[in-house]
Amino acid sequence: MNHLAICKAALAAFAAVGLQACAPEADTSSDSTVADHESGQAAATVAPAIVDYAALAAASVANPSRPEADVADDEMRKPAEVLTFIAIEPGMTVLELEAGTGYYTELYSSIVGADGEVIMQNPQGFDNFLGDSLEVRLADDRLANVRSSRTDFDALDPADGSVDIATWILGPHELYFTPAGGEGFGEVDASYSQVMRVLKPGGTFVILDHAAAPGSPETSGDTVHRIDPAIVKGLAEAAGFVLIDESDILHNPDDMYDMGVFDPAVRRKTDRFLLKYQKPE
Repeated sequence: MNHLAICKAALAAFAAVGLQACAPEADTSSDSTVADHESGQAAATVAPAIVDYAALAAASVANPSRPEADVADDEMRKPAEVLTFIAIEPGMTVLELEAGTGYYTELYSSIVGADGEVIMQNPQGFDNFLGDSLEVRLADDRLANVRSSRTDFDALDPADGSVDIATWILGPHELYFTPAGGEGFGEVDASYSQVMRVLKPGGTFVILDHAAAPGSPETSGDTVHRIDPAIVKGLAEAAGFVLIDESDILHNPDDMYDMGVFDPAVRRKTDRFLLKYQKPE
């Protein structure tokens, strides 16, 4: 995609956010208008804004400022499809649990824009795995709407009800991961409760992870870095979340579920599940 095409895609995406459906003809009944008793005028009913999430996702993926290493991962990660499923909008506050080195941070930052914020969360205990990747990603304030948060999963730092969308990409299994001689990164139930706490009413929680075979124990998160989707669903529902959507865009029936996700035979080719939950209004 050339630069002009990228610009057109971005402009179309962001313009879509401001578009409104045509309002229906006025209904003179008392149910369809609200009388202004002081002025005698009726308040018009405004249709909700229409957001083209696919266009926003495409523009973000096509952003020429993305690092080459990120772009090289696009084929196997399918970011345009995943972002469309997540449904982030300009101006939102997004909490990215276990952001890792920031592949999705970069994409979220592009979509939420100057009026939004991305909270890039990683446990302090991830330092040995991350190296200097965070410093490189955020150097020179290149992602000015991103802040780094270094907490465990059961001690998130956003204020109550301050987050529009929370995502946990390739992460819930980490609750069962204990590095050699070390401790975990958060108590399981409390971690899901923390996500519920920071989300706004009606906010969404999107989970993506490597699938373990049905019936696999929780310890699969420590041994092969996978988790049975049923375990995640049970924990999310116990925390009060309502499942509103799921997707098979990253499903791979040829995966070998008994292999660790870093095994060359399955690395970057695992079967991954994708769920969307909502915090009740």
